Amino acid sequence: MTLSTSEEELMEHLWSLKKAYMADLLNKYPEPKPAPTTVATLLKRMQDKGFVSYNQHGRSREYYPLVEKSEYFGSHVRGLIRKFFNNSSAQFASFFTSETNLTAKELEELKSIIDKEIERKNQ
Repeated sequence: MTLSTSEEELMEHLWSLKKAYMADLLNKYPEPKPAPTTVATLLKRMQDKGFVSYNQHGRSREYYPLVEKSEYFGSHVRGLIRKFFNNSSAQFASFFTSETNLTAKELEELKSIIDKEIERKNQ
């Protein structure tokens, strides 16, 4: 299941806060801030989708994410690889490294990450 752009923005705030009341979430938005009713609607939709839940404290709700950020974006990347790169991570990596204008330093950092992952998987 996916989130709309507005829902993703709100999830980013919730992921950064870990737990938050409505006022906390509203404070994360730049001016002009959305209406509280708009954020409440987004939270309800995200709850219905299984991304968010809350604890009731009197009349207030403390929201928290049910889905980790890495899990959410990982599923999107896997879908992208499946859809556009014939389910080939190597094709995706080739496209990513050649089409994103990475600097030599950034490529070295990626190489280091890959080398560490190879080492980890060979153990």
